[in-house]
Amino acid sequence: MTAQDRLVVWFEALGRQDVPRVGGKNASLGEMVHHLGARGVVVPPGFATTAEAYWRFVDANGLRETIAATLRELADGKATLAETGQTLRRAFLRGDWPADMAEAIARAYRGLCDRIGRADADVAVRSSATAEDLPDASFAGQQETFLNIRGEAALLEACRRCYASLFTDRAISYRQTKGFDHLKVALSIGVQAMVRSDLGGAGVMFTIDTETGFDRVAVIDAAWGLGENVVQGSVDPDSYQVFKPLLADAALRPIIEKRRGGKAQKMIYAEGGDSPTRNVPTSRAEREAFVLSDDDVLTLARWALVIEDHYGCPMDIEWARDGQSGRLFIVQARPETVQSRRSTGEYRTYRIKSKGRKLATGLSIGEAVVTGRVCLIESAHDIDRFVDGAILVTHNTDPDWVPIMKRAAAIVTDRGGRTSHAAIVSRELGLPAVVGTGNATHLLHGEQEVTVSCAEGDQGFVYEGAADVETELLDLHDVPATKTKIMLNLANPAAAFRWWRIPADGVGLARMEFVVSNHIKVHPMALVNFDTLQDAEAKRQIEALTAGYERKTDYFVDRLALGLARLAASQYPRPVIIRMSDFKTNEYANLIGGSAFEPKEENPMIGFRGASRYYSPRYREGFALECRAILRLREEMGFRNVIVMIPFCRSVAEADRVLAVMAENGLRRGDKGLEVYVMCEIPSNVILAKAFAERFDGFSIGSNDLTQLTLGVDRDSEALADLFDEQDDAVKWMIENVIREAHKAGAKIGLCGQAPSDHPEFAEFLVDCGIDSISVSPDSFLAVKQKVSAAEARLKSRVPASLAPSPGA
Repeated sequence: MTAQDRLVVWFEALGRQDVPRVGGKNASLGEMVHHLGARGVVVPPGFATTAEAYWRFVDANGLRETIAATLRELADGKATLAETGQTLRRAFLRGDWPADMAEAIARAYRGLCDRIGRADADVAVRSSATAEDLPDASFAGQQETFLNIRGEAALLEACRRCYASLFTDRAISYRQTKGFDHLKVALSIGVQAMVRSDLGGAGVMFTIDTETGFDRVAVIDAAWGLGENVVQGSVDPDSYQVFKPLLADAALRPIIEKRRGGKAQKMIYAEGGDSPTRNVPTSRAEREAFVLSDDDVLTLARWALVIEDHYGCPMDIEWARDGQSGRLFIVQARPETVQSRRSTGEYRTYRIKSKGRKLATGLSIGEAVVTGRVCLIESAHDIDRFVDGAILVTHNTDPDWVPIMKRAAAIVTDRGGRTSHAAIVSRELGLPAVVGTGNATHLLHGEQEVTVSCAEGDQGFVYEGAADVETELLDLHDVPATKTKIMLNLANPAAAFRWWRIPADGVGLARMEFVVSNHIKVHPMALVNFDTLQDAEAKRQIEALTAGYERKTDYFVDRLALGLARLAASQYPRPVIIRMSDFKTNEYANLIGGSAFEPKEENPMIGFRGASRYYSPRYREGFALECRAILRLREEMGFRNVIVMIPFCRSVAEADRVLAVMAENGLRRGDKGLEVYVMCEIPSNVILAKAFAERFDGFSIGSNDLTQLTLGVDRDSEALADLFDEQDDAVKWMIENVIREAHKAGAKIGLCGQAPSDHPEFAEFLVDCGIDSISVSPDSFLAVKQKVSAAEARLKSRVPASLAPSPGA
């Protein structure tokens, strides 16, 4: 090994085994260049200085003694952390380069310029601590990165500043917390050709859902300009999710989430001045557009899959897109260190029974609910004012904030996405956080009592006052096996991944109307008839929601397909039964633009709802949009596990009409494995079960409506509440008979409802009847599973009457 090689090494000569020599960051870059280029992953060229080079610099400037003495003063309480950090950084910045080191770095830089064909090429200069990116210590953001560095002199100065950053206050504090010896941690410097993402975009991606640990998605954040704004959390990025198991089929496009962020600013190259980069506001066009095309998203996700496969663990990856060439690059990759180490055997669930006024909304980090008092800190200069155990509210955080974040009960920020500093550190510390609220520092005030909720899906909320919260621990270590399938009722796509570890048999009921009301918000017929819509305010709202869509109806199809895709992905490849829309007319009328398309009804519960809408001229075009979304879900994305269910189908003739309309819109029963179920919630479904079974693949008993219509009791009537009983003999007769008739016809049959969880004897009754599946809310899963297991055991132990001994035996 030459003297040059002992000080500087090209990426392609490095691998994972070189962490002690060049740190985790640079070793990983070398690993990817050496092994993954042939698999399509593109990494910009570059080189790394070695740990030996760092110690050469330290010893040449007599810094070992300075480091040891200064840290002793900190340990003895003779100096503060800030004073210690300042002393050590100043000592490094005053240090001189040994001549051979300076020449080695300069020569490598000239070689890099030759490789990429540019004199005085712009480079990224990144710190890579030799103890970083270990399984129990991420060192994320602890040292500095410098972008758009040009020329040998500027490079050497940036390298010196990297060395100094090993002793930022946050880095000293972090190593002390993790138990690292400061004099056994060295620093390698990575020098990498810049990707002109200042003219394009950049961001971060994970090969695991960063909130729930769901390991079958790639999560990508993207913003215009250089990627530092995304990493630092100073911008609200676009966010994408891709379902990994379906990426192997090049014909599929399994993008299951696309959220457009605010992207208020971007970091670009600076011309002159003290800093080589600066932030500028983005244009309105940039804010309204997605940074990545669908093809870019899929390319990055496939690269993420290659990287994860090579490393054999979930990964945290930084990417950039060159605005001049349009090419994508991977600029960093490291193991993910939070969700991948989380215990998989227990769920703590939080249910808010009552709460105050909603004060702020952002992205939820974590799954907990916390009540406490606000400590509002707008500047890092005021960190000393933080009160232990308070809820930290600020604009955004960087590594300087970590010492007080450790003492917080929860964190709320104005800016940042799921991969921002505040989000990453909150996960590592196990704190709930609501990031990217936009205005929390404006709306909240110090000493105010609030509740921070991250238990309601992708969105996190800050409520006024102390909420009444119920918690429960679900232990999944010993779930009994049952012949009866236990499935989940899911509606909220944002919360679907939260339950992925539950060993359910699929989703027995996914409610389309929840997605429509919460993620789309617009009546589909208002989109179909937008040009003739008379409601000016509705038109204004629709224009805002559908910005970026060429046709208004595309907005409905796209948002519905994406929302349902998260539900389908959460249980893939197990069946997911999606019920087509089942709003009542009064509920449809509450959607934006809806009042113009809905009749006024005295009793919407038994009015124009379910199947009767799908072939009616009043809604037929709206139903066609629902069918297009299901078709995209199954054909373009690849979720063939999706089963369609028709609600409130009153007659066999109506069933035929609905199936015909579905076929006209590309959903033909049996085509490419498509199964179609019908809800059994009307006595006619029971009476004519044999005929319905000839038209549908299965039944799902809707016990609420079946009880209502069997007993003639309005299920919403307080005066008749005592008469509404799912265990009434008449209702049980209905259930028992439809199960028997379904099985005679070879059709599957299940029940979706809360009754089996609330009433153990009802679960036993269903098991006795031989029902195929029971679908319940996720927090009831374990209780129902145990009740069904006990019921099956009792049923198995019974001796049939024909085999019982005679009385005189």
